[in-house]
Order: sequence, then C-alpha cells, then structure tokens
Amino acid sequence: MEQPSGEGQGDGAGGDVYTVDELAARAGVTVRTVRFYGTRGLLPPPVIGARRVGWYGAGHLSRLALIEELRRQGMTLAAIERYLEQLPADLSARDLAVHRALVAAWAPESAEEITRRELERRAGRVLGERDVERLAAMGVLAEGSGPDVFRLDGSLLRLGVELLDVPIGHETILASRTVLLEHAREAAQELARLFREQVWNPYRESGEDPDHLSAMKSLSADMQPMVIQALVTAFQRSLSEELRSAFRTPGP
Repeated sequence: MEQPSGEGQGDGAGGDVYTVDELAARAGVTVRTVRFYGTRGLLPPPVIGARRVGWYGAGHLSRLALIEELRRQGMTLAAIERYLEQLPADLSARDLAVHRALVAAWAPESAEEITRRELERRAGRVLGERDVERLAAMGVLAEGSGPDVFRLDGSLLRLGVELLDVPIGHETILASRTVLLEHAREAAQELARLFREQVWNPYRESGEDPDHLSAMKSLSADMQPMVIQALVTAFQRSLSEELRSAFRTPGP
C-alpha cells in the first residue's frame, strides 16, 4: 500500500503514518470519534495520498490522546476547543505528549463513572432528583455516558451528602460555586502563565533535552499538592476574616 512521503505532511511529518482505522485503534477510540473531532476542528485534516486515502501522523495521534485526556477530566468539547486554540501552532508530537502528561498529572484521581444504584449505596441513602441536582451544583456529580449514569468526584461525595441536609438554597449553592470557579480560574490562569514562562518555554528552548523533560514532569507533580494546600489555606484564612468582619457586632 502506497504511503505519503514524510515531506510536507504537516501534522504527521517525520514519523509513522496511519490510516483512520489504524489511528483510531492506536488511540483506543472509534473511527467515528476521529472523524467527529476532525469536523469540529480539534484534529487537523489528514494528508490525502493515492486513491484518496487519508493519512495521519504522530502529531494527530498525540493530539488525539490529549483530547481524550481532557475529556476524561470532564471538559466539554467547547472547553477543549478553547484549550487547544491557546496552544502554539508549531507544537510537535513530543510537545503534545508532554502536555498530555502534565494534564494527566493534575487530573482528579477520584473521577469515575458510577450508576445511580452504586451512587446511593456509596452515599448511604436514597437520593431524590433534588438531591442529585444539589450534588451536581456542588460539583460532586456530572452527567455520565448513559441514563442514570454519573461522573463522580469521590473525594467530594461525603461532604456533598452531608451538605444535602444543610438548609442552604439551591440557588445559593449555584451562586457560591460560580464565585469559587471564577476566582479559581483566575488563579489557575496566573499559575499557568508562570509555569509557561518559567518551565515550559525553557523546556522548548532546551532542544527537548530528556533530563529537562523529566525535571519538568517531576516539578509539575510536586507543584500540585503545594498549590492545592496553598489555595485551601489562603481561602480558609480569607473567609474567616471576611466572616468576622461581616458579623462583627458594632461597638457602642
């Protein structure tokens, strides 16, 4: 079977090439998924060879793996599109693989799909539709891949179930979550900027030195617990100060 030469292959240059079936098999997805990502612009088009056969390369495979990793985190397609749009256009397959490794290092380890029956067993109680809505509003649950299937953040389940009986309105929970997400996103953007300027850019300028790559992955893993602890501590202190100020009894 005739394959295109490496020259001028764009995203698939300089490495192995695959048909759409081979690409899907290597990535562990369906051909339909590959074509869907292509129509959404998430994957660059293949190189068209003889007999109108489309050929994909290492860049396509790395990009597809990154998309699947982002989806496993629970990101919507729209969010994935925005994420990919911010990446430099000249990223190599190796660069994309590094992105995927860093994304995976920060993904919630407890994310899993769970049936409603198993969810209620884990929660220790029957959950009505209102309970499910409140858990979703708190970020404990999200819609899964089928009816009565949910994507669960197990680390939040116990706290979420306890809060079901707290007399806080559904709208208040949603408003609180919106505030937290907005400010968390601002902090994440600043941290991402620092990481890009002080870690990612030096890595790219180093000529993809393996030792530097290993150090960068290690640094990313080490940063996660420190960043989370710093955010939690800062939030607890700030909230305590604000609450003391808000409910301080005026003096005579």
